[in-house]
Amino acid sequence: MKFQLSGRPLLAMTMSAAVLAGCVSSAAIVPPPRSQAAVPRPAGSVTVPIGQPVRSTMPRPIGPLDPGFRRAPAGLTERIHFLWRAFPGKTGIAVQRIDGEWAIAERGGDLFPQQSVSKLWVSLTALDAVDQGRVRLDQPVRIGPEDLTLFYQPLAARVRAQGSVTMTVRQLIETAITQSDNTANDSLLRTIGGPGAVRAFMAKKDLGAIRFGPGERLLQSGIAGMAWQQSYSVARNFEAARAALAPATRRAAMDNYLANPIDGASPTAIASALARLARGTLLSPESTDYLLGVMSRTKSGPKRLKAGLPPGWKFLHKTGTGQNLGGMTAGYNDIGIATAPDGTRYAIVVMMGTTTSPIPARMALMQAVSSAVAEFHGR
Repeated sequence: MKFQLSGRPLLAMTMSAAVLAGCVSSAAIVPPPRSQAAVPRPAGSVTVPIGQPVRSTMPRPIGPLDPGFRRAPAGLTERIHFLWRAFPGKTGIAVQRIDGEWAIAERGGDLFPQQSVSKLWVSLTALDAVDQGRVRLDQPVRIGPEDLTLFYQPLAARVRAQGSVTMTVRQLIETAITQSDNTANDSLLRTIGGPGAVRAFMAKKDLGAIRFGPGERLLQSGIAGMAWQQSYSVARNFEAARAALAPATRRAAMDNYLANPIDGASPTAIASALARLARGTLLSPESTDYLLGVMSRTKSGPKRLKAGLPPGWKFLHKTGTGQNLGGMTAGYNDIGIATAPDGTRYAIVVMMGTTTSPIPARMALMQAVSSAVAEFHGR
């Protein structure tokens, strides 16, 4: 069903109380003006419109002569605020024009669980080490059963079948980013010097409010309220041990994590880091081009931010998804760089710190945000 919003067709998805049980219905909604920003979020329902962005048909100058260079397009800030206010749970959104001077955000300074978004900082640190001559892209890394992690790790099957696997740093970066393989990421992390090396890189580059945790095994076991054991890397041993915990233990551990996420980052800081990466100020030109190319091949999250962009736009990104407890997910994220047909680039960050909304509703919000960036581009 199509509806009219600001003269443009939009597809609206309404999530009422039934949504939390998995039901989705459609209804029309018009964004309130900015003057109504103080109205509290609706307690019983939420509507997330997904627009079909209007695209520029003529090339525009990119620079100070471009009217969108110094300030956000009229209406984009209001649209982002409306989307943010309507969605239940703790959500942060940041949009920054990379080839410009403006940025907008909702809860942009709050810390949100990154989960696998943090794999980006591992790869950045690895490539910085390559630039400094301390690591080689063709450097071999052995991965054995003692290096396996948990959750999504396609490498585990190869390791178990062969006894061990040897991969290059280049292959580990590719696998960690494009497939979000936890074992590839932790093996890369071990190779470059561990969490301390990543934190040192972030401090050297002054990335701001971005934390880095202890690696996947310790991070995920800590969130669940458990101490890591290597046996958890086999089959579904981790999930079985987690399920055996007392509910109060899991809840206390989850609450502690959410209150002060050890891998927390602010949407504004991430958007700024993406902008600096795209501008080539974090890595050498060769490493910058390489990493942006890897991110363009990301396979996870095809229906998150990427799905909201129209044909002709390019998108490269990294997703992150946390553990579930009682229907609540601690971290459901997508961050990336969108490039318009005329070459204008935007850093887009959507982070859900806590949400009980069904996955289609989460993806709908992300699509609506990227759709809005494309719709207002060129105004």
